[in-house]
Amino acid sequence: MAVAMGIGRFIYTLILPGMMEELNLSAAGAGWIASANYLGYLAGALASAGGWAHGRERFVMLAGLGATALLAGLMGMTDWMPAFLVIRFLAGVASAFVLIFLSSIVMSHMAALGRPDLQAAHFAGVGAGIALSSALMAVLVALHSGWRAGWFLAAAVSALGFVPVARLIDRGPPAHGQAAREPALAWSAPLIKVIVGYGLFGIGYVVTATFLIAIVRQQGGGGVFEAMVWLATGVAVVPSLCLWQGPVRGLGLPGAYLAACAVEAVGVAVSVSMGGTAGPLLGGVLLGLTFIALTALGLQAGRLLAPAAPRRVLALMTASFGVGQIVGPIAAGMLAERSGSFFLPSLAAAAVLMMSGLIVWSATGKSPADGAGRG
Repeated sequence: MAVAMGIGRFIYTLILPGMMEELNLSAAGAGWIASANYLGYLAGALASAGGWAHGRERFVMLAGLGATALLAGLMGMTDWMPAFLVIRFLAGVASAFVLIFLSSIVMSHMAALGRPDLQAAHFAGVGAGIALSSALMAVLVALHSGWRAGWFLAAAVSALGFVPVARLIDRGPPAHGQAAREPALAWSAPLIKVIVGYGLFGIGYVVTATFLIAIVRQQGGGGVFEAMVWLATGVAVVPSLCLWQGPVRGLGLPGAYLAACAVEAVGVAVSVSMGGTAGPLLGGVLLGLTFIALTALGLQAGRLLAPAAPRRVLALMTASFGVGQIVGPIAAGMLAERSGSFFLPSLAAAAVLMMSGLIVWSATGKSPADGAGRG
């Protein structure tokens, strides 16, 4: 998760300001590159919903992880916009395969051991990858390295991470008797609302997740402070799932999801409305404290509404999330280019986050909340 998500997905946020400066890349162009990655993520999620990978989960996951390293290196070897779009699209496919198939393997073993609480450690890998990439990028900034060095560094670290993953994930999901394919999803109004609300979360979070460091640079922050903001974001991710277990027990899953959306919406808004260094730093911390927790809470809500087909619902919710991530950067980049700043896109994103929280809260009802509380 640190390699595929924390680095493979999110190091673009760190490298983006340098690309914008050295390549004269516009905010709209940056948004298109981000959305190409999210389009690939959507394609990978939709592909994962089929039964073709049954029994091959480990192989597909490792192939995606290896591709993550290779594609990061290719990003540093070109300055051609069409190449950026193709490479980031393929990287999105790879990261979706890793997230879905790795999570299905790990969570199935957790369930077999009766340890669903360990999902916090699994998703903490995203924050660890963000924090590690931030620290390494700070070194590159101190050495006055360009944006290409950032991609080559991402490729090297990802290649190193492949080895322990291949050794530790030495088998696929546990088989209980004869392996069986998952049945088709049993559609219901609450499930549809959760899937739609999860897509809105994709729109709301991605503006800050994509452009936060560009916002810091636009406000006059230096390269070291940019790395510090993203480091704070990654560090905040690591304990976030554990911290949200209390609200889940007290408010239930729907209430905790709504509360996390509200906290993240505040962070998105203050990142552009609070002056000085405090706004982006607080925005990064609140983003880190919520976006992985919201990912896990949303997926948990979907699994509770479709317990017989957990991988299918995981893939479809990831696809909905992917649609939101495609729309968000394009719209935000175009609005930022027209308005001259990320102020309006960020406020719009905060409003969308609140919509997501309210829709999921209204859909999941008492039973999912009770199930989440017991888990």
